[in-house]
This record gives sequence, C-alpha cells and structure tokens, in this order.
Amino acid sequence: MGKQIRRHDVRVSEPSRTREVALVFLRLGTIAFGGPVAHTAMMREELVRRRGWVSDERFVDLMGATNLIPGPNSTELAIHLGHDRARGRGLVLAGLCFILPAALIVTGLAWAYVEYGDTPSAEWLLHGVVPAVLGIVAWALVGLLRTVVKGAWWGVLAGAALAAYLLGVNELVVLFGGATVAGLARLATRTRGSHPALLAPLAVLFPDPTAGQLGQLFLTMLKIGSVLYGSGYVLLAFLEGDFVDRLGWVTHQQLLDAISIGQVTPGPLFTTATFLGYLVAGLPGAFLATVGIFLPSFVFVGLLTRITDKLRSSPWTATMLDGLNVAALALMAGVSWQLAQHAIVDGWTVAIFVTALLLMWRTSLNSAWYVAGGAVAGIVLGLLGWA
Repeated sequence: MGKQIRRHDVRVSEPSRTREVALVFLRLGTIAFGGPVAHTAMMREELVRRRGWVSDERFVDLMGATNLIPGPNSTELAIHLGHDRARGRGLVLAGLCFILPAALIVTGLAWAYVEYGDTPSAEWLLHGVVPAVLGIVAWALVGLLRTVVKGAWWGVLAGAALAAYLLGVNELVVLFGGATVAGLARLATRTRGSHPALLAPLAVLFPDPTAGQLGQLFLTMLKIGSVLYGSGYVLLAFLEGDFVDRLGWVTHQQLLDAISIGQVTPGPLFTTATFLGYLVAGLPGAFLATVGIFLPSFVFVGLLTRITDKLRSSPWTATMLDGLNVAALALMAGVSWQLAQHAIVDGWTVAIFVTALLLMWRTSLNSAWYVAGGAVAGIVLGLLGWA
C-alpha cells in the first residue's frame, strides 16, 4: 500500500550512522507529542517505513522487549533502535538526543513557572497537534497489525488483551498475560494437541532536605527510574509518595502542574522529573533529576541488547515474545482509543485526523510536517475562536 520507501544503503560508514542516529532522534525528540504510543508510531514511520533501518518484525520485537524492563518505554525503544543502527555510540546518542529537546523545553517552562507562577498555555497548539499525531498512530497500528497478528488465534489473543485493558486490568498483567498464554498454548499444542484458542480466556490473567539535597534528589529519581513500570499515572503515584508526602519538597498542586507540563511538551513524560528538579534546586536540580530518572533506562537497554536476539532464536521464548508483542499492540490500540475520546471532539479535529491518516497512506512525508501542520491548524482555530 502507498509508495515504496527507499531503503538506506547498508554500507553506510560507522561515523555516518552515528551522526544519522543523533540527527534523527534529535528531531524526533523535538516533535514527539502525544505520549509513548505516539512516540512509538513516529519511530515506526521514520525508521521502518521511511528509512528502513529495521523491519517491522524487528521493530515489534524491540517494542515488546522494552516492556519487560522498568522505565519510559518509548525512550528505551529509541535507545534500542540507536543501538541497532550504530551499536554503543548509537545507544547513548539516541537516548540523549531524544530526551534533550524536552528537557530543555521543560527547564524553560519551569523557570517561567517559578518566576511568574504560571506557564504559557498550549491548549490551542494541542487542539491541532494531537489529532494529527493520532493519524500517525492509526497508520502505525495498521502496519503493525499485519506483522503481529499472524492468524485467527493471535487475533483472539489481541482482542482479549484489548478488552482486558479497556476493562481496567493493569498494563503489566495484560503484557505478561499475553506472553504466558502464548507459551501455554504452545505447550498445549505440543503435549496434548489441543487448539491454542481454547486458552485465550487466560489472557484476562531519607531525611529532610539538607546540604545533601542534590544527592538525595538524584538518588530518589534514580530509584524511581529503576523500578517504575506502567503509565504516567503510576509515575504520578511514585512522585507524590516521595516528593509530596515523604520529603515535602513540592505541593500536590505543583506536582500536578509538573505532570501537565510533561504531557503538553514533546518527548518523554518522564521529563516531569526535570520540572520537579528545577522547583527543588534550580538548574543543578533539573540536570540531576533528569539524569537520575533516565540513567537506569540506558543500563537496562544495554543489558537487554544481549538477550533480545536469543529470545527470538528459541522456539519457546519466540512464541512468548510473539504473545507479548500482541498484548503490547493491543495496549497501543487501547491507549489510542482513550486519547482519541478526549482529542477528537469536533468536526475540525476529525478533519485533521482524517487528513493526516490519508497523507500517511498516500505519501512519504516526514512526520514533522504532520505535527507542524496540526500545530498551525490548532493555532488558527484558536485565533478564530473555534478551538
């Protein structure tokens, strides 16, 4: 479907690959509005469809594998894709360049918040950007569906995982449930000859701040980055427990403001930590909080790169990885549906969404154009009083 996308020459030199990784992820970090699902869709569009760095099969394996480790999954996917393209240097540069734009923007907004007690509104901008991003996500889901759902049984598993998520089942239960069901289905097929679809229902299976404040800030963020699984709501719970209740460094309202800033700026939601770090200790606090919460992701992905290929090489673990990928795709669809309910609210947002989706189908435009077009549309609608 659509135009054939030219594949990059595999003989590109190592320095060129390293530079390419840096530039691509710096741009993605600048335009990646919409949260982890949107980030994943943009990476798929840019690196699979347009540049051909990896196949869809490899992309979904990396996407599924990052769900096995704590931390911001879209950032970890960026790190893993950078490693695939340029090994160790690519791993580091992809993560840093994806995080840097958001960290700088959030630091600037934190300064405005401290100085003036408020931050610039982004409602008009997001009114146009989010529907455009959802168009990118919808097209990515179509492409990934063909790769991940390999038959009727996998479709049943995907449907069960999606239903479980929409009914409120925890994301981790859905993910590991998908992997477990796929593994059990393989076992049943090998040992009793039973049909895998019969097993589908199982899927719905420190002291107060002192002179050591900066050190404690860093260690607290390092702890959160090392153990946090799940959505932005889970991040909110962790931050509230540490920064509001235990340490008393910020108020509940300041925490909500920080989460809001993380949501309306491009890049990973975890740059909420940058905002909080600035509130606690200015620029040094913003820097240390950012390093602390993201550092575990680099370490975990560095370790994960050693085992991802082995997971695919064994028939047993490959089947479980397939189940994990199906569940991850179902979660992506579920989150997109929930986001669409809040973002596609009138004829204008429907038009922006449909236009982006049609352009994704018929052209090979860079995803930055969709984001920019959505932003312009949102601002124009706002100025005309229609947003």
